[in-house]
Amino acid sequence: MANSKRKSSKPTTTRPPQTSAGDGLTSFIEGLRPEFLQQIEEDVADRLARIPTKLNEFGYDPWGLDIRSVQSAMVAATVLYRYYFRVEVSGIDNIPDGRVLLIANHAGQIAIDAAMIGAALVLEAEPPRIIRGMGEYWLPTLPFVNEAMVRTGSVVGTPKNCRDLLGEGEAVIAFPEGVRGMNKLFSERYKLQRFGYGFMRLALATDTPIVPVAVVGSEEQAPGVANLKTVARLLGMPAFPITPTFPLLGPFGLLPLPVKYRIHFAKPMRFRGDPDDEDAQVKRKVAKVKGRIQKMLDKGVAERQSIFF
Repeated sequence: MANSKRKSSKPTTTRPPQTSAGDGLTSFIEGLRPEFLQQIEEDVADRLARIPTKLNEFGYDPWGLDIRSVQSAMVAATVLYRYYFRVEVSGIDNIPDGRVLLIANHAGQIAIDAAMIGAALVLEAEPPRIIRGMGEYWLPTLPFVNEAMVRTGSVVGTPKNCRDLLGEGEAVIAFPEGVRGMNKLFSERYKLQRFGYGFMRLALATDTPIVPVAVVGSEEQAPGVANLKTVARLLGMPAFPITPTFPLLGPFGLLPLPVKYRIHFAKPMRFRGDPDDEDAQVKRKVAKVKGRIQKMLDKGVAERQSIFF
């Protein structure tokens, strides 16, 4: 009888693809994120993919904006926008394509109003836009703040920076009240402080439309009861506000109250004239913008039925 080779009955196995410990940890962490947060990240990424800002191959623009930093900041801002301040927006379609100056009232001790306006332009405007903030000169002197503001789109508020950004078709936001508005007392809420003239001179020099913006809600997020100017000078700060919770509760006192935000965008205003005109000439144009914002504030405050709802 001829010998025959017996085939092995040992089953064959397929080795699963190997994954590193780092990949497993990443997947585990991602699995812990709430579903709503994952959805926000997807929404923000989709919106930012359509912005008109010119970025290089590494995701930066000439002023240092980093789209990855913007995306991270926008995820946090969107959580506040949708769930904490529950922002309502009207007139967002009034924002034109191309260069534009957004001129808004300023309040609330910290610039959350700017962040919420910025979130509105990313989440609600078509096409989505990144607002370019004109930061106060003292902000870059704060540790970590200088890099964070540049990476997320803000620059020091010099005329040249603003002019160059407008020249690239960007949406630039300015608060002509400055710290006068942001740190005003609760007794002065929704009463616009003196406006600077710089934004109007830039609008005239660059033929840029101005969109007045009124923010209702920010005045109550951290009501100022006093401003210790002596302490502010010692600390090198423009103001040292006292609120019902700060400095009594320490860092926790900086948390804003969960007020409801309402942001109103007016139709664009265009002005003609010499940017080097005398202050008296420019003042009349500034007064028209200020008057438009004050009317929107008065109307918005009168129409709301609650600070929190």
